[in-house]
Amino acid sequence: DLVGILCLVSAAAALDFKYHHAEELEKYLKGVHAAFPSFTHLHSIGRSVEGRDLWVLVLGRFPTHHKIGIPEFKYVANMHGDETVGREILLHLIDFLVTSYRRDPVITRLLNNTRIHIMPTMNPDGFEATKVPDCYYTQGRYNKNGEDLNRNFPDAFETNNASIQPETRAVMNWIKNETFVLSANLHGGALVASYTFDNGNSATGSSKGYSKSPDDDVFIHLAKTYSSNHASMYKGTGCDNRQSFPEGITNGYSWYQLEGGMQDYNYVWGQCFEITLELSCCKYPPEDQLEKFWRDNKVALIEYIKQVHLGVKGQVTDKNGNPIPNAIVEAKGRPHICPYRTNEQGEYFLLLLPGTYVINATVPGFKSMLKTVEIPDNTGNFSALKQDFSFSEVSTSIRPRVSSCPKTPLYQDLTRASAAVKPTLHVLVLMTAMLVIFK
Repeated sequence: DLVGILCLVSAAAALDFKYHHAEELEKYLKGVHAAFPSFTHLHSIGRSVEGRDLWVLVLGRFPTHHKIGIPEFKYVANMHGDETVGREILLHLIDFLVTSYRRDPVITRLLNNTRIHIMPTMNPDGFEATKVPDCYYTQGRYNKNGEDLNRNFPDAFETNNASIQPETRAVMNWIKNETFVLSANLHGGALVASYTFDNGNSATGSSKGYSKSPDDDVFIHLAKTYSSNHASMYKGTGCDNRQSFPEGITNGYSWYQLEGGMQDYNYVWGQCFEITLELSCCKYPPEDQLEKFWRDNKVALIEYIKQVHLGVKGQVTDKNGNPIPNAIVEAKGRPHICPYRTNEQGEYFLLLLPGTYVINATVPGFKSMLKTVEIPDNTGNFSALKQDFSFSEVSTSIRPRVSSCPKTPLYQDLTRASAAVKPTLHVLVLMTAMLVIFK
């Protein structure tokens, strides 16, 4: 009945600027899904140590499942339980998206061409444990087992002996089960957009105080997209006199080294470009500041999602047009230490800035195919450039078997392998990696 629907809509829309504890957060998300069932999907990807659901609201034209050609995007907040601004602004982002869909042409196109996953809290136990909101560090940073979730992922550089927590495991499985292309995780305690790598060694040039990924130019662009669309982050003033961040961005390692971080894990093992957004100098600010935080971040949050449409995407198929999963597809000169591969539908997505690139598709055991592409800036059209590959000599009966990329510190092996050659170490390492990948 109409009255019931109107009540639902008003329940979903009545989101005030205050902190929402576990029950209220769950009620709000369920209300949104009930009010907008055709373009939202609510599910829990796992449970915290204390048994709280890790809720994810998915928004898009096809919210329940991946659709070929539509990239997957995610925002994750509150992995440190006492860093609370991200948790609340993601609820307001949901509110903004559902109320703007089919009314605002830009948001409508964004949701029709992107599947957006929003996880307001990765550490609900830590949030509930933070009894006295504080601008500085509290015990609520950690999960119930006293573990820092942003030091808990497998690390590409060092053996990370942390025992994997339920919250971390849930996110790792989530990354494995979706084709995420772009992501950001929202933190507090500083005002800066930080990007991969957070850890490093000589293979990534970290001796120079900067740990550089093969896609450094894309990461700088992503971080600047956020900072330049934020009300003040781009000014780079930081939170005290000791810190300043030119243009409001920083390489993670340059700022401070950490192992077991979520953004490096996404990039190396998830084929997903993730940056870390530090959104407030105060970790747990008073409620009356939340509305300003939302206003300061609103445009940046939307502009950042649009970047999932950078670069090139396509399908790799056999002679009968069937998809080939696990084919390696990478841009020449940017080998990933864990080669980027097609998903079950034979799809690949590569984030690249506008320019000319050679895309190399390899089905193990067959000759590689190279295609030169001219990539425009397509973010305004909400679709990356499309470039498919068809392998006429491959038939579906031959499915490339592939062992998943080992969770060992991959970059450790690179430095060991070429320890004898000191001066041009990381150039050689990358060349070796390229040869292996492009053979």
